[in-house]
Amino acid sequence: MPCLNEAETLATCITKAMTFLTTEGINGEVLIADNGSTDGSIEIARSLGARVVNVEQRGYGNALRAGIQDARGIYIIMGDSDDSYNFLALTPFVDELRSGSDLVMGNRFKGGIEVGAMPKLHRYLGNPVLSFIGRRFFGSTVEDFHCGLRGFRRSAILDLNLKASGMEFATEMVVRAELERLRVTEVPTTLSVDGRERPPHLRTWRDGWRHLRFLLLYSPRWLFIYPGAVAMIIAAIGVFLTEFTSTPGHFGIDSLAVCCGFFVVGLQSAIFGVLTKFYGMNQGYLPKTKALSRMGDPLIMEIGVIAGAIIILIGVAGLVVSFVAWERSGFGALNTINELRKVLPGITLVMSGFLVVTASFFTGIMQIQ
Repeated sequence: MPCLNEAETLATCITKAMTFLTTEGINGEVLIADNGSTDGSIEIARSLGARVVNVEQRGYGNALRAGIQDARGIYIIMGDSDDSYNFLALTPFVDELRSGSDLVMGNRFKGGIEVGAMPKLHRYLGNPVLSFIGRRFFGSTVEDFHCGLRGFRRSAILDLNLKASGMEFATEMVVRAELERLRVTEVPTTLSVDGRERPPHLRTWRDGWRHLRFLLLYSPRWLFIYPGAVAMIIAAIGVFLTEFTSTPGHFGIDSLAVCCGFFVVGLQSAIFGVLTKFYGMNQGYLPKTKALSRMGDPLIMEIGVIAGAIIILIGVAGLVVSFVAWERSGFGALNTINELRKVLPGITLVMSGFLVVTASFFTGIMQIQ
């Protein structure tokens, strides 16, 4: 149980947890990961026979990570020490763990949420939306990503090398477990109104953003690749309509300039997303995929360099045509609109080819390292 000044409810939580262990005949311990309590929580925990781990670095994630590292059991069940979770009803978690699950998530929406136990904004917007994004991004089946009551095999979670220091630790655990193909299951659990008089540590907008930010950072596809690809497609359609349709009143030179700019930005975003995923795979943050793993092969790198060089040459050819036309006019005034129709695509291709070439070299350098 992570703890920061929980003197009002800690004794109740510890008593319930110990009663469960005794009733079920489980050889276990109650461990309190204290994050700097000054209200007597530490003394309460020790007087009831719980073991206390003092965690100097503040933060929900820091407290839990230290507790997991110091725990002695094969399996761990973690839960908040505010008496909002029922530590007498942990049998479904234990059964799933003993059946081979690596991570067992509680589902408060299936088990029941007491009136007033969860703010409406969290219940009907925050949790459902963030859980939906987590399922969509990572192929998870977990419906309650942020339930604080969960059980797991200690060695499996330690192998994930979790890093988050704050509330997003809960999201990181699920995401990394899914990415590493651990066996993740879900069981119904209840959520009651907590027994504290003071406000909770959770901050709606700050912690909600931290959860969303984490989901995005661990999914370069949705943060960079897909938006970049969409921008490129829209830009390419715009360039086609501008260059090859006779509707100048709707798609003029301004439209062409905007579309060319969007194409380069989209390509840069997509390439950055691919490189981010490739780097994450090499560093062990993201699981390896067969397609991206081949990006570091010398042959693939050379193909990328050649393709980028060809794109650059096509762009340069367009610029040369425009320059020749200017030279034939004696370097005098030209039809600005007609020439920009050649110059803008040419510059766009040169920039795009340069991005492809540099990205190809970068993958080769990362693979060497």
